[in-house]
Amino acid sequence: MSPLQRRILAVVARSPRGRVAGYGAIAAAAGNPRGARAVVWALRIDGVGVPWHRVVRRDGSIGLPDADGGALQRRLLSEEGVEFDVAGRVVAEQRWIPPEVM
Repeated sequence: MSPLQRRILAVVARSPRGRVAGYGAIAAAAGNPRGARAVVWALRIDGVGVPWHRVVRRDGSIGLPDADGGALQRRLLSEEGVEFDVAGRVVAEQRWIPPEVM
């Protein structure tokens, strides 16, 4: 695992229950502000044990393209109390911006 992947997973691990962060915000907090794809890669390769389901697209939509994975992500978020708007995006009030980005 690369140092960047370790930092990405550490940021995801800190994401609070019932909140979500965008791929870009996670990347920026890990020191790679243009590396949203690096977040996807880190979660795919080594994301076991971190709350991967709390990472969504910039617009608040579910990040997984397939129906089964997307349904699982939505269910896990709903179990944490995350609410969705009529378009299926996480409501803005439940966004988490890692302190490193602010």
